[in-house]
Amino acid sequence: MASEAVLVAITAVLAGTISVVLAVAVLRGWDRRWRGSSRLSSTDRLEQRLQPMVFLFRDRRLTDATGPARTLLSRMPAPDGDWERLVQWIGPRFPDFGSRLDQISRLGRIELLGDAGTGSAALRLLAEDLGDELLRISVTDPAAEHAGIMVDSMSQQAMEEELDLLRRALDQTPMLVWRQDAEERVTWANAAYLRRAEAQGDGVVGWPLPRLLEPPKPVPGAGTATRRASLDSHGVVSWYDCHSHRTGDQTMMFALPADAAVRAERSLREFVQTLTKTFADLPIGLAIFDRQRNLQLFNPALIDLTGLPTGFLTARPTLFDLLDKLRELRMVPEPKNFRSWRQQMANLESAAATGHHVETWSLPGGQTYRVTGRPHPDGAVAFLFEDITSEISLTRKFRAELLLGTHVLDGIEDALAVFAPNGQLVMMNQAYRDLWGDENKTLTSAIASWEGRIEPGPGFRSLRDRLNASEDGGPASGAMSGPDGRLLGWTVSRLGGGRQMLRFRSPESMRERASHSGPDAPGLASAVGAD
Repeated sequence: MASEAVLVAITAVLAGTISVVLAVAVLRGWDRRWRGSSRLSSTDRLEQRLQPMVFLFRDRRLTDATGPARTLLSRMPAPDGDWERLVQWIGPRFPDFGSRLDQISRLGRIELLGDAGTGSAALRLLAEDLGDELLRISVTDPAAEHAGIMVDSMSQQAMEEELDLLRRALDQTPMLVWRQDAEERVTWANAAYLRRAEAQGDGVVGWPLPRLLEPPKPVPGAGTATRRASLDSHGVVSWYDCHSHRTGDQTMMFALPADAAVRAERSLREFVQTLTKTFADLPIGLAIFDRQRNLQLFNPALIDLTGLPTGFLTARPTLFDLLDKLRELRMVPEPKNFRSWRQQMANLESAAATGHHVETWSLPGGQTYRVTGRPHPDGAVAFLFEDITSEISLTRKFRAELLLGTHVLDGIEDALAVFAPNGQLVMMNQAYRDLWGDENKTLTSAIASWEGRIEPGPGFRSLRDRLNASEDGGPASGAMSGPDGRLLGWTVSRLGGGRQMLRFRSPESMRERASHSGPDAPGLASAVGAD
């Protein structure tokens, strides 16, 4: 019994061990088979995702395409047609595609390699004519055949969003943006350029795109060049400021609309021309300096007045260079010394820049100039040179004649005074000042002063009535008591413009006149004894 029990125990242990070993073997085999099937399915899925890019067109209308091909077309911007979208993508990468399309029907197939300038040198395009107007286009990358790149979904989404943002920004910008290769062929363009090319060509355009604007000539040592160019579209001229930036064999071009700037420049140029024509007829010399005090505008009168050479003025000298040249030509006042003259010219410039400033220059040659300085916007300053020699001469002559007339009147013994129609005292001589003084400037105040200094009588009242009469009336002469109590004769005469001249005579003058007039002079004796 004991031996049987031991045998049963050993048998049980062996059976359990065998069961465990079999179970482990079964589990390992199942795990190895599961892992192999998982790897195979992943490879199968990866191979399914790495489909070739094939397009099938019938009369340039898409009939079928692989998944990657449809994805490419869906991500291409306008134009709307599938063929146009594909050509837009193929054109920059295979520049000869458009010119060799006609060879497909004759050769049956064409094969093109990508353009190295666009980074697509490894791409290969195969276009085949299948008959019945069917055209199959295949685009492959031999270097990446049966290869794939695993990218996490977040990174892929970020790249696609950034790409969409950049594409929309370039397509919505109003400026024209395009890229040219070493042979100046357009290899890429934004939506604004495509729209302008279609409007220029009256319809859909193909690749390579036409070059609308001439690029700026490259500047040695500089990566960017600029120029202004025009584009004529059916009689309508548009202006652009073109900027080019070269990177390797490719050149990026940016054309900013400049119509507003051109119109403003044209208006300014026409305005300056109008001013120039106007200033050319002025007898006053004009010189306008900018904020750096360089000459910007002058008229012919400046040359005539100053004698400055035309070449010197067209070289746009500074203000102080011009003043130095005037000093050499003896067209400025002769200074005592050079330092004081420089200070005087500096004061002239500062005074003209801050406000209206006028100086009179008496030149060594006998001429007299009036120099006027006026500030202009943005720190500019204008100087006007006016020859006032004749004006000064006329003024001096007029003053000399007035002084001569005054001396003549002062030499007359009779007291003379002239009153304006409004009663204002216009003129008097020295005899009048000695007789009545010069405090009273109106007729009313003069009559009141006379009445206060004499004993009024019929002769004074006749004088007052005569002076206050609006028209000629009453006696024009008479006699009255003077301020010293002696007899004083008076005479009122009407002058032009409603003026009145009053003359007072002393008794000696009255008797001398009576003696020269003779016994037939009527009323003179009675006038002497009137008061």
